[in-house]
Amino acid sequence: MAHLVFEADLHGLLKLDTPIPNAPLARWQRKAKESGAPGPGTDAGVSPMKPANRLPSGSKTPARTPGKSGSKIQSTPTKAGGDRYIPNRSTMQMDMANFLLTKENDPVEDSPTKKEQQKAWAVNLNGFDVEEAKILRLSGKPQNAPEGYQNNLKVLYSQKTTPASSRKNGRYIPSMPDRILDAPEIRNDYYLNLIDWSSQNFLAVALDNSVYLWNCTSGEIIHLLQMEHPDDYVSSVSWIKEGNYLAVGTSNAEVQLWDIQQQKRLRNMVSHSSRVGSLSWNNYIVSSGARTGHIHHHDVRVAEHHVATLSGHTQEVCGLKWSLDGRYLASGGNDNLVNIWPCTQGDSGDYAPVQTFTQHQGAVKAVAWCPWQSNVLATGGGTSDRHIRIWNVCSGACLSAVDAHSQVCSILWSTNYKEFISGHGFAQNQLVIWKYPTMTKVTELRGHTARVLNLTMSPDSSTVASAAADETLRFWRCFEMDPIKKKEKEKANSAKTSIIHQGIR
Repeated sequence: MAHLVFEADLHGLLKLDTPIPNAPLARWQRKAKESGAPGPGTDAGVSPMKPANRLPSGSKTPARTPGKSGSKIQSTPTKAGGDRYIPNRSTMQMDMANFLLTKENDPVEDSPTKKEQQKAWAVNLNGFDVEEAKILRLSGKPQNAPEGYQNNLKVLYSQKTTPASSRKNGRYIPSMPDRILDAPEIRNDYYLNLIDWSSQNFLAVALDNSVYLWNCTSGEIIHLLQMEHPDDYVSSVSWIKEGNYLAVGTSNAEVQLWDIQQQKRLRNMVSHSSRVGSLSWNNYIVSSGARTGHIHHHDVRVAEHHVATLSGHTQEVCGLKWSLDGRYLASGGNDNLVNIWPCTQGDSGDYAPVQTFTQHQGAVKAVAWCPWQSNVLATGGGTSDRHIRIWNVCSGACLSAVDAHSQVCSILWSTNYKEFISGHGFAQNQLVIWKYPTMTKVTELRGHTARVLNLTMSPDSSTVASAAADETLRFWRCFEMDPIKKKEKEKANSAKTSIIHQGIR
């Protein structure tokens, strides 16, 4: 009897068509009850695992596919639910899916208004237009940096050549001096010119009341002269172009001429009444500037050496330089003036400046002529001015001006590059290399612990020597030429020399 009861229970459990008594409602039945619609299980007694269109178990396979009418138009089931493993097409958005799939192949046609709106959104969100600032891009021109912009990152690619003024120099500029020499008792006086480098590679240095020569080739040091009176001192030195004679200005208003081969004084020219702080050569004429503001021309060939007096400054002349072609003499003074003097006298027989520049607000000691533009002059002002200005001496126009932020003590032009270097005082006591004509800063050379007093350049224009109030001389190899260009320049110079020495048949 128990065996029959067990078989009856097992048979009842295996019948899937009958619902399980006292079982909790299925999920689909709960949802149907909550939505208020009659569930298929309540009125038709259909199990959730059984399709709604299933025939009775005793019938045969129908002759046509259920769910299709005779017109072969598929009808969507109206009853909720369905088999949980078979997608319910009633919940699919077939039309939307078809539209999205076909839209991908269509060309995008955005209206101008929509494009402007998208661009405004991109600018507000990113700070730039994404379409114009793609990082990885195979086409389109890259944006160029503004003039004078310097970036520490090296440019790897650019469709347009970077301007030479803003391009990072390919050459290596050492930041440390090549050599340092002691200069004890050098006078810390802004208005004096105490060093000069000759074409024969001798460096003349005035240390208080003495002048020393340093042979840059052999390293030999020569004590050339010492003042007779201990209270007197040397205030300026200047080499003749050939490099065999040295002019020495003193605090007792003398201009001495020395022969280097013989190491003896040739003559002593006296015409000033105060110290001679600046000197400059033009062939056999040496010009001297004094504290009184007067400039004297001395013809070293004749006994009556004083041949002309230039009166254009009211205070000490601290900057004096002849142009390379010998046409003009530039003078800077403590009266903040820059005068340009002609090499010949005027109609009245007197010398008068052809140009006078009054824009500087401080003493002008730094004066330098451009080696490849004979009418261009660079000047630098003192502590009250701190500006470097470039002039066209023919028209009198100021071509450019830059604030150096410190006292300008000296300026030198490079013959190897379109650049010049300036020496400065407080607070950095640095040397600065500038690009010309853009006046952009190339680099700064630091090392002096007190203000730079003077600069001078080696005969090959590759090394700059700086004298400073920290009683040191520092040599900077900042204008060294590329070896290939150096050979080409030497070939050109040798060709010129050979043409000059050719004889006429």
